[in-house]
Parts: sequence; C-alpha cells; structure tokens
Amino acid sequence: MIELAKDVRQQAIASIERYFLQNMEEKIGNVAAAGLLGFFLEEIGPAVYNQAVRDVQERLRLRVEELDLEVHEDEFTYWQKFEKGGKRR
Repeated sequence: MIELAKDVRQQAIASIERYFLQNMEEKIGNVAAAGLLGFFLEEIGPAVYNQAVRDVQERLRLRVEELDLEVHEDEFTYWQKFEKGGKRR
C-alpha cells in the first residue's frame, strides 16, 4: 500500500471533505474521508504508481536515445583537417 506523509494525508483528507461538501452536497466526516482515502490508495494507488513508473521509463528511454546526439564525437578526424587545405607541421 502507498503510504503518505502525515501532513500530505491530512491535506488529502481535507480535500476529500471539501469535495463532498461542494460536489455531493453532503458532508463527509473525517473518519469516513480517511477511510475513503485509504481505499483509493490501496485499490487505485498502485495503478497510478505503475503508470507513473512507465511514463518515467519512457522519458528516460527517449533521453538516453538523445544522449548519443549530444555527446557524440566523430572518430579519426585528425587527417581530415589536413585534407581540407590545412598544412602539416
């Protein structure tokens, strides 16, 4: 189960209470809101977490593919500078 820091958990519970008051036109108690939060974290949290991991993996994969373009150095270029009209020492 996904664990939240105490202050984050309190903010989430307060948000659930506010949501119910404004959108469901009924009040939900602190204990009920905490229970609902616990249900969401246990039941839906892993799906959200796994999607976030997949998203990060994709971003990292794309970034690694770009790495070659950013740090690539052409090989064996010493003689090319002389072939383009440069003088030898």
